[in-house]
Amino acid sequence: MIHKHYDVIVLGRSIGALTAAALLARRDFTVMVVGHGERPPTYRLDQHVLRRRAFTMLAEPSPAWRRFLVELAQSQTWKRRIVPAAPMLQAVAPRRRLDVPPDMVLFGREIDREFPELRRVVDELYAELAHVNGAADDAFSHDALWPPGTFWERRETARYAAMLPYARAEPDADLLVEFPRGHLFRSIVTQSVLFATDLSALPPPFAVARLHGAWTRGLMTLPRGEEELEEFLLERILAHGGRCLLDERAASVHVRRGTAAGVVLDGDDHPNGSSFVITDMDGETLASLAGGEGIHKRALREWPRITSSVGRFVVSLIVRREGLPEPLGPEALLLPFPSPPSALAGRSAPSTTSRAAGDAASGGRPSSPRQTRPAGPVRPVVHLQRCDLPPPSTDTLLVAEILLPDRGPLSLLEARQAVLDALTAELPFLERHLVVVDSVHDGLPVWLYDGQRRRLVERAALKGAAPGAEPMVRQLEVDPPGYLGLAGEPIRGPIERTLLVGRSVLPGLGQEGQLLAAWGAARLVTRTDRRKERMRRDMWSKVEIG
Repeated sequence: MIHKHYDVIVLGRSIGALTAAALLARRDFTVMVVGHGERPPTYRLDQHVLRRRAFTMLAEPSPAWRRFLVELAQSQTWKRRIVPAAPMLQAVAPRRRLDVPPDMVLFGREIDREFPELRRVVDELYAELAHVNGAADDAFSHDALWPPGTFWERRETARYAAMLPYARAEPDADLLVEFPRGHLFRSIVTQSVLFATDLSALPPPFAVARLHGAWTRGLMTLPRGEEELEEFLLERILAHGGRCLLDERAASVHVRRGTAAGVVLDGDDHPNGSSFVITDMDGETLASLAGGEGIHKRALREWPRITSSVGRFVVSLIVRREGLPEPLGPEALLLPFPSPPSALAGRSAPSTTSRAAGDAASGGRPSSPRQTRPAGPVRPVVHLQRCDLPPPSTDTLLVAEILLPDRGPLSLLEARQAVLDALTAELPFLERHLVVVDSVHDGLPVWLYDGQRRRLVERAALKGAAPGAEPMVRQLEVDPPGYLGLAGEPIRGPIERTLLVGRSVLPGLGQEGQLLAAWGAARLVTRTDRRKERMRRDMWSKVEIG
């Protein structure tokens, strides 16, 4: 017995899932969004709001996002929400600081100040990036399926893929071949790409150009980050009659005659029926949610293998504003580079007191066997976001993110202190002005500061966070690599009438890949209803012209 029937049920609350839901609700499909256990972007300690994920709206200049705003007639509303980032990106290294301002003349002066020997090759690099991103904008502005599935889809998408420079280049081709090996500027480009992609390793050359270009061609910020984007998308879904149950989760996918026919919510006896199930989960998780039923033979035979050995470890810090240097921008990369062995040898290791505090948090014992190894400097590359809190508050929220390998020199329980050490090494007055330091990923108590004295607060005092460790967002490895080396899983899921719009579909392109997957899923659903397909074509005479 069906509880209620929807045209589409969407599982997840990522940018891909909510964008697909908003597009389909706009096209007059009945849509239900189920959060499926995904936690909101923020949590609280008393009056302090902390973030569990770092978020940069790198897909804002993408044609996929601009087309979405046009179809929903929200371009002007969006412009009122966003704030230009100035500088767009900042790179901080020992005795070095490079700003990437929106004005290319000022950027040229920055290069002349920090890297005068590289002025020619930097100019050539950014001219090439402008060419690549212009061609990519033209290709992605068309309503094609990325990645394609059927023969006709491959034929259509191939016409636009032919417009992409470096799309057929060798995977190990180097856009930075003119830069000296080990040079700081090479590290700035590669690290900006690694924090933007959903792959655990450097993506193919086209994606390198696209992702670094996303940082450097008019970066926009949202004052409340991912929370504000989610609010914007949910408003659109509700405005067009959608239903949003973000606190609910699916107990199972209901399969009938080999086809996904609905979703059973936790606590319900009967399924909510649907014509399609769209999700930001990977295909293997979706198949297990269906109990292994309905998986088609091609998926059993050819499905790519998605694994992960790297996670995104995030630390939230509340800091008194006077402890931060005024020039610190909204987006920064802190690079422990260049660090020759002699310089590293002279650098202090994490202090004994900080290790003792970590041991005290885990009951007085070493947190892991790796903590007994000889002390040495572990300085990760940190992606740092600065969010000045609105008046009357005089505090600033810093969100620091590192890429943490499962088997690396840094353990999960050491990562929070390592991030704090990396920040205080480049921001020398930070330690005196700390208020709160926390990470949802290590399960350790919250660090509350009174002056320079650290006090441990149990995680039960947090609102909206788990009492234990929460999983990190994972960087992905795909075997074998998919379309153009950018894709992972196909949009069509392993069960008939399921569609994937998550990070596993186009991991090489990061956020833009999720938007392209959302457009592809919306197109596949819309084309099953000829009346609504005609309505969508007619809609272009009524929506705004971007």
